[in-house]
Amino acid sequence: MRKLLGILLLFSILGGCKKVEKATAEVESPELEFDYQKMPDKIEFNPEATAIVEEWPEFKDLNSSVDVLYRATNNEDLALAIDDLIEKEKKMANGKYPELFDTFQVKSRQSVMRTFLYKAKASILENQPTTGPIVEALEAYNNMRKQLNIIVNSQLDKKLILDET
Repeated sequence: MRKLLGILLLFSILGGCKKVEKATAEVESPELEFDYQKMPDKIEFNPEATAIVEEWPEFKDLNSSVDVLYRATNNEDLALAIDDLIEKEKKMANGKYPELFDTFQVKSRQSVMRTFLYKAKASILENQPTTGPIVEALEAYNNMRKQLNIIVNSQLDKKLILDET
């Protein structure tokens, strides 16, 4: 019995002294880099809309900030560009619109763009993937540009439609 107890004690000591490899759980964080190649192209203005936009300083500032966003290649550049875009969008919202573009259609598209800019900023601050929100913000910007083209191309005279006499 004593021998059996000695052998059991010896095995327990040897088993306890054995090197145990700790299973290190390597958590691979997904790459949170910004994929600038997925950004949609800017919609071009037609000549009539270009003439009006050239005299609209707030929109020109916003447009130049969007160009900076297109040149961003990493999250640091992206964060600076988004902050600048939010500032320019606020100035545009509080500024004076050209008479032809002072409509709810343009302002609602600008509001959608503002929403996606804040969504992108939140993604940057929370280390979430940023490509999706940036693409959405640029699509909203393109929709606003498209709406400006539609307004200029519109052949409908509102005065004739709303005239009740």
